Amino acid sequence: MKVSVDADVCYGSGECAFRAPAVFGFEDGYGFVLPGREEYGEPGDDAELIRDIAERCPSQAIRINGRRVTD
Repeated sequence: MKVSVDADVCYGSGECAFRAPAVFGFEDGYGFVLPGREEYGEPGDDAELIRDIAERCPSQAIRINGRRVTD
């Protein structure tokens, strides 16, 4: 699975970076996926945590495989 943050939708709660700082960053008031951390799905790579963070994103800016988790 591929994770991304839609910068046009993100309003900067910072929850993603707080909950998974090894995957998400927070800069200039917006969340982003750290370079090289876009791919998930292998055992032990926190795929369930990433999905949970995407589901709980207040702005629904986190995308998995290009889609909102709630779609």
